[in-house]
Amino acid sequence: MDKIKMDILGLSTSPSSGGAYALILNEVEGNRRLPIIIGTFEAQAIALELEHIRPPRPMTHDLLKNMIQNFGSDVEQVFINDLSEGTFFAKIIYEENGQEMEQDARPSDAIALAVRFDASIYVAPEILDEAGIVSEGEEGEELTATAEGKDQPREMSKLERLENELQTAIDTENYEKAARLRDEIQKLKG
Repeated sequence: MDKIKMDILGLSTSPSSGGAYALILNEVEGNRRLPIIIGTFEAQAIALELEHIRPPRPMTHDLLKNMIQNFGSDVEQVFINDLSEGTFFAKIIYEENGQEMEQDARPSDAIALAVRFDASIYVAPEILDEAGIVSEGEEGEELTATAEGKDQPREMSKLERLENELQTAIDTENYEKAARLRDEIQKLKG
């Protein structure tokens, strides 16, 4: 099965998100990002590990890591393998007695474990195609050649306008707005 390697770009929140966070995954060998809405506790678990902050007592994902290791296993990778009705699904892929095993998990929990095991994060290509956001550098003004050979600005279509707004939302790290714009663009392309 094809898999696209991702890394964690960061966590973002918005006052209108009701306490939820957007976990932003970045395509390692490409320019797409994948925002996944996660809960406060999972965001905290990921952030603490990324910042190498050790709480005085083990948190839930630390406990899971310790148990997995005590059973002689190791998390090798996390695979975000499905998207259904706006909900992402993931698998934790680990080794047990030399055999590769899979465990169904929420992406937020799987990634919280992945950062603790320094495991790779992968996404199915069709999910990145459907829910990914293209991140590009600064774009120049689009020009259209006229019959006289002169370049003149052309009027943008609704799709192009939305794509420009999407890029601005990504550049300003407003991932909640970016996700809404992505969905609207998908409907137009539908």
